[in-house]
Amino acid sequence: MTAVLKVEGVNKSFGGLKALNDLNLSVEEGTVHAIIGPNGAGKSTMLNVCIGQLVPDTGSVQFHGENITGKEPYQINQAGISRVFQTPAIFSELTILQNIMVPALAHRDGNFKFNAFKAMGREKELEEEAMRYLEEVSLADAAHDLAASMSRGNKRRLELAMCLIQHPRLLLLDEPTAGMARHDTNRTIDTLKKIKEGGMTKVIIEHDMHVVFSVADRISVLAQGHIIAEGTPDEIRGNPKVQEAYLGGAEI
Repeated sequence: MTAVLKVEGVNKSFGGLKALNDLNLSVEEGTVHAIIGPNGAGKSTMLNVCIGQLVPDTGSVQFHGENITGKEPYQINQAGISRVFQTPAIFSELTILQNIMVPALAHRDGNFKFNAFKAMGREKELEEEAMRYLEEVSLADAAHDLAASMSRGNKRRLELAMCLIQHPRLLLLDEPTAGMARHDTNRTIDTLKKIKEGGMTKVIIEHDMHVVFSVADRISVLAQGHIIAEGTPDEIRGNPKVQEAYLGGAEI
């Protein structure tokens, strides 16, 4: 299989703290690749390096064979990488439908001239596409509600739809079910499974093992900035090194 994302020899320190330590990762096209590990393992730092929010001290990140190390976040987004953040990044003063149309316009047109509301009013085809994505994440019935009134779980699903409408080749999800009730988590798992059927490559950072084992094709385990194990869910589930690093020896 072709590697969509390759992280090679990446190191990143903050003062005396080494967040990433000679990190190597390869993500194959069309797979769901989960990254797990204890708090402070370097998972979010790794994602920030991949999307250009942080520049590694050494090493490189390649996307479809192109070195994207040091590129600006908007350039990486335009190349086809989108990220769902741990804290939902939405426009609270806009409606749910307007929220999903803004990134679609930005991705299509780059720096588009912005009276946003005027631009949206002329974009009937885009509005129809936005509604299809809201259907996919079960938010279509609330399309004209203000985003500020949404629950945390719905905000997470809205942000997922805001990424999907940009048609990314790689979707990065940073704890997509964090803070959700079990009902919302299960709805999000169902949404991720639907997206999985479309063949989009995804990297998911997640603490909830129920989510990981429900959607992942492959799992990498990060500890102290370094990958200590990698394999299928079944291989990872029974790996004693993983149990020790991640759960203090308890079975996953």
